[in-house]
Amino acid sequence: MRRGALLTLALAFALSGCSQASGSDRPQVVVTTNILGDVVEQVLGDQAEVTTLMQPNADPHSFEISARQAAEMDRADLVVSNGLGLEEGLQQHLDRAAEAGAPTLVAGDVIEVVPYASGEAAGAPDPHFWTDPATMTAVVDALESSAAEIDGIDSEKLAASAEAYRAELAALDAEMTEAFAAIPAQRRALVTNHHVFGYLAERFGFRLIGAVIPGGTTLAAPSAADLRDLSSAIEQAAVPTIFAESSQPDRLVQVLASEAKVQVDVVELFTESLTAPGEGADSYLQMMRANTQRIADGLNP
Repeated sequence: MRRGALLTLALAFALSGCSQASGSDRPQVVVTTNILGDVVEQVLGDQAEVTTLMQPNADPHSFEISARQAAEMDRADLVVSNGLGLEEGLQQHLDRAAEAGAPTLVAGDVIEVVPYASGEAAGAPDPHFWTDPATMTAVVDALESSAAEIDGIDSEKLAASAEAYRAELAALDAEMTEAFAAIPAQRRALVTNHHVFGYLAERFGFRLIGAVIPGGTTLAAPSAADLRDLSSAIEQAAVPTIFAESSQPDRLVQVLASEAKVQVDVVELFTESLTAPGEGADSYLQMMRANTQRIADGLNP
């Protein structure tokens, strides 16, 4: 009797441990990028177990996942991805999860897409929509709709949290509008590592002078001719600041600054990834506010 009781207790403990190891009994939502992961967590709150695949300070164009994470995608109640070709190293897993029947939300499918304006990717869809908070509002709307279909999600609580986050986005949008309005029109010119500010430029009236990497992906590389052409454009536009992305080394930007033969400051921005806590951009809202301040400081006289 005593041995049987001990075996029963041991089995119960083992099963409990397995349950804890596999997560809670809440709906499981898997998100590819950490920018979208933060937004999903803010909207869903404690109603779902949100797993973000992309680590802080990673490059969304090239990060990879483990076999275990890939399996989590297949079993998820919802898979949220950026789309528009951003997750280049992850697309095969996203395709497989969709084929396995996992419900999906591709953010790029629910927004008004802005094409790249120049460079090798000119005319192709630009996946960097988060640089415009108004566009992110459309993503929140679609997320609310998709999450409402998940068993175990309280739709009224979901609606309240989604509305609260939309208010946060509206406040951010107003702050960005005010900060950028103070920059003289002739100084609203942007140069970065690669083309990432198309949505911000269209919304807030900036000119995209160019990018060190001419394509829409960090996996491309600039040629000597690319650097010469961009150097000439910078001289003609009298650009005071070049912006380097935090997910990429700024060596190429420093080389370009030297090539341009003009006095050009290099300022780091958080563009394609959130940071770890305490590093300046551990949430989408914090990232955008930091970038807004740095752009305004870099371009104002």
